Amino acid sequence: MADTSSISRGRRPTNRPAVQPEEKQYDERTLHIDRVARVVKGGRRFRFRALVVVGDRKHKVGIGSAKGPDVTAAVTKATEVAKKHFIHVALYKETLPHEAEAKVGGAHILVKPASAGTGLVAGGVVRSILEVAGVKNALSKSLGSSNKTNTAYATLAALDSLVPASEWVTSAKNARPKVNKTATQVSKQPADKKSTAKTTKKAEK
Repeated sequence: MADTSSISRGRRPTNRPAVQPEEKQYDERTLHIDRVARVVKGGRRFRFRALVVVGDRKHKVGIGSAKGPDVTAAVTKATEVAKKHFIHVALYKETLPHEAEAKVGGAHILVKPASAGTGLVAGGVVRSILEVAGVKNALSKSLGSSNKTNTAYATLAALDSLVPASEWVTSAKNARPKVNKTATQVSKQPADKKSTAKTTKKAEK
């Protein structure tokens, strides 16, 4: 009778370590994909335009827009553009240091800081950008056009205009020092009219 162990066909055990998927350094999100057309002699040529936001959920965030023959190519090109245009967002205790607003085209965006536990009171494009930038508590309001591209760039402009608390003009470092008047400076000031009149009357007597 033949040995069953020699007949069994199993995979040879390997000692290779399991390959773990690489963790992405940046959080990449596609905000909007639109189909655009260009009129040529033979008709219309259709392409795709992608709007992508990239951030590290700490302080860096960037936005990119690009076109491609298909969706994958457009998203890849837009991601590369976003990584080349990072900005640094000033944060204070997982929220914004102060309120800010910006206008780009017809879009008008207002962002405000919020207390801990509020979360992100924002929708659509603004919410995605704030999440990728690392903001966890904030309020926002769109006061203009709902165009996603202009709204995204207006939100980025508002975040770029934030000033950290250490650079505020009202801080003690930048405050104007108080000038203490000395006795000589006080003596040089002209006397009142009443005091001068009393001194002249005494002199006449």
